[in-house]
Amino acid sequence: MRTVHYRNDVRRSGVDARALKKTLRELLAAVHEADASISITLVNDATIREINRAHRGKDRPTDVLSFPLEPEPFAQERLLGDIVISIDTARRQAADYDAPLQQELYRLSIHGLLHILGHDHEEPGERARMESEERRLASAIGMPWPYDS
Repeated sequence: MRTVHYRNDVRRSGVDARALKKTLRELLAAVHEADASISITLVNDATIREINRAHRGKDRPTDVLSFPLEPEPFAQERLLGDIVISIDTARRQAADYDAPLQQELYRLSIHGLLHILGHDHEEPGERARMESEERRLASAIGMPWPYDS
């Protein structure tokens, strides 16, 4: 059973939690992880900056961070990992793209999930494969992909 562990640390964020969790469940099915679970936490720029500094050595806020988890052999739940999204950065990016915040959260969820599954975008070939998969997943949830490079 797909479970989405959700936490929003940003008051009055305007996020539709039910829709975000539903979308994450659909994304898990689209990547053939129907029985897996995932965690998503929404934070502000100050918090994601601290996390980014602690885990990546980068002293700046970012939009999304992903933390894959090693499978626990005897766990009752298969938790793939954690996605952390900055609402502040997501809101700015949504404005830049002239998109609703909720849609930007879906895009960042797709991006974070793909990182958890091992995708990367450091090299051009990796970037092309990841972007193709991002577009496929956006289509799977019925989201337009207006984020052309």
